[in-house]
Amino acid sequence: MEVIVAVWFVLSVCFFLALCVHSFAAKFNRFSQSQIYNLFQDLVRYGKTKTNLQRPAFLHAFDVPKRWFIHFYTVSVIWNGLLMGFLLQAVLLGQHFPEWLTVLIRTFNGGYMQLRNGDQLSALLVQMLLWLHSLRRLVECMFISVFSDGVIHVVQYFFGLSYYILLGLTVLCTSFPIEYKGFSIEELFAQIQWNHLVGIMIFIWASIHQHMCHVILANLRKGDSGKVVNLGHSIPRGDWFELVSCPHYFAELLIYISFSVTFSGCKLTWWLVVLYVLFNQGLAAFLCHEFYFKKFKSYPKKRKAFIPFVL
Repeated sequence: MEVIVAVWFVLSVCFFLALCVHSFAAKFNRFSQSQIYNLFQDLVRYGKTKTNLQRPAFLHAFDVPKRWFIHFYTVSVIWNGLLMGFLLQAVLLGQHFPEWLTVLIRTFNGGYMQLRNGDQLSALLVQMLLWLHSLRRLVECMFISVFSDGVIHVVQYFFGLSYYILLGLTVLCTSFPIEYKGFSIEELFAQIQWNHLVGIMIFIWASIHQHMCHVILANLRKGDSGKVVNLGHSIPRGDWFELVSCPHYFAELLIYISFSVTFSGCKLTWWLVVLYVLFNQGLAAFLCHEFYFKKFKSYPKKRKAFIPFVL
């Protein structure tokens, strides 16, 4: 098994188990009162879902501001922009990747891979979409989102930084050429398949809704003038919030599904990435869903947590 496949498999299993542990503990109060469980909750919760968590004083030393989320997207824009540049040079000009990057990719994917026809365009599109996604999220964090005094665990912080570095490498690991050959624009256009168009459409659709959801959340803390008037929490309404508590997490899942579809759905590694996002965002969504129901007695009972009409 390639290292990159093993990494995403382990991450998927870990967050699946975390989701199971949380669901199990919710039904057994004795377990939920244990110190080990409190440590577990401290690791998986962040932001508003962490505000009422009873924690030993020493655990507060591991808190960092949730607004540091912006660092994730800053790193992603720089790193994945760099990888996109290398990939463009490799595909269009036939230039080799830098030696350090070649060694890194071969370490993760176990060697060179022969690309099927169309993989060059798929790799370029996914790398570009990933970069655009990171850029949009960076802009939203800078100019739209209104962060409270919520915190995240320092482990979550460093994991988040590593995550976007790993994502970019995953694109290259699933599309690393056995030989370098420059492709003309016409040759790349000739590779266009239905999956590229469908993947881009899903990406745009999900990105638009995710942006709308972030605007709705930010506006809950702003007055009519557009200025921030409070840092509290209110019941979000509008768009996909009428269906689920965390539609921005659902949109995130759709965005990663769009990457896999763009790769024609035949890359095991990317389906493992999708599986990881499903469990990771699912856990975060369930925690938020519980928070809303505990805080607001009038919270819409028909809303699901994560996936419309399902979960």
